[in-house]
Amino acid sequence: MMFIPNLLSAESGSQSIVRARIVVVEDEPDLRDAVAEYLGASGYDVATAESASAARTLLETQSFQLAILDIAMPGEDGLSLGRWMRSKTPIGIIYATAAGTALDRIVGLELGADDYIVKPYELREVLARVRSVLRRVPQPTEPQAAKAETTANRRFMSFGPFHADLDGRFVTGSNGTVIDLAKSEFDVLEVFLTRANRLLTRAAISEAIGFVEDPESSRAVDIRIMRLRKKIEADPANPKFLRTVRGEGYIFSLPTGEGN
Repeated sequence: MMFIPNLLSAESGSQSIVRARIVVVEDEPDLRDAVAEYLGASGYDVATAESASAARTLLETQSFQLAILDIAMPGEDGLSLGRWMRSKTPIGIIYATAAGTALDRIVGLELGADDYIVKPYELREVLARVRSVLRRVPQPTEPQAAKAETTANRRFMSFGPFHADLDGRFVTGSNGTVIDLAKSEFDVLEVFLTRANRLLTRAAISEAIGFVEDPESSRAVDIRIMRLRKKIEADPANPKFLRTVRGEGYIFSLPTGEGN
């Protein structure tokens, strides 16, 4: 394991600027070090692990906002590791997969991946995808004085028996229980809630959640919507809220008076 400190950290007055922390799990040492050094030079705090077991050990003592996971590693693979990470902490996940392994990409999406990079890849592409995913995940904890926030400034929306805190990024049911949503699922829900009763194409949804354009984007949107329906619809096969407009896209039906 290796830790590369943020090379661009700065302070403003007495308040430190908190940078996102990333873990790179990759069994190829040259690639692992190159990605870590590039991201470190771009302003992130980066740790590395050469295997899933090493990554598990790392997460026992450290927290991260994003993980870049190689899928095909000796021993435990990246898909299994990513599933375990998601069970422990709300972390963004980018899978690295060999070219042509579409099955891995689909399985990863179903497990809640936020994005993909296909080997061999350019470091600039990695950085672009990292920035895209980090825009959609909770940011590092800021100093106490900086995170004093009144509920009056937060955005809340309701639909049916559910209540969504768009800034806190969670949804509760009628009994106050928090609904278990992956970050990628909440991203899609937020797009629909803030654009309720409007027809949205897959391309528009992909753009709104910050996907880097690639052929898998439409499939990724469909998978996220399928998973979301299972959690917010009483009958996912006949959705009340998240309806399909055949051949055009999706629309989130919100009755007049609901939402705010």
